[in-house]
Amino acid sequence: MDQGSAQAGAETDATRRTYLAQERTLLAWWRSGLAAFAVAVGVGRLVPALLHVSAPPFVTLGVAYGVLGLAFVSIGARRDREVKRHLETGRFEPLDTRVTLAISAALVLLGAATIVLLITEA
Repeated sequence: MDQGSAQAGAETDATRRTYLAQERTLLAWWRSGLAAFAVAVGVGRLVPALLHVSAPPFVTLGVAYGVLGLAFVSIGARRDREVKRHLETGRFEPLDTRVTLAISAALVLLGAATIVLLITEA
């Protein structure tokens, strides 16, 4: 095998690994969305029934977790398309910092709201 063939093979392997890594990343976005949906059901339906407390605040919080799940799935799908387009052109652009900050803020707010609600309603 000449050096050109070896280099082409290495580039193909690197590209394949990069695409597979992107698939794993998309699956992670989906898993995060599914986890948020599960928390939405737990907080919105199960917690009020188990604690025998007023359901509306928990339903509201559950809906917020559901919206977060939708955001995870939709952002993951959009990011998957962006990364594939960038890979085809040989570029890379990291995830927009605003997206990271928005998701982080949402998680902090939902976590704090959950803690406050569980403390005040228990």
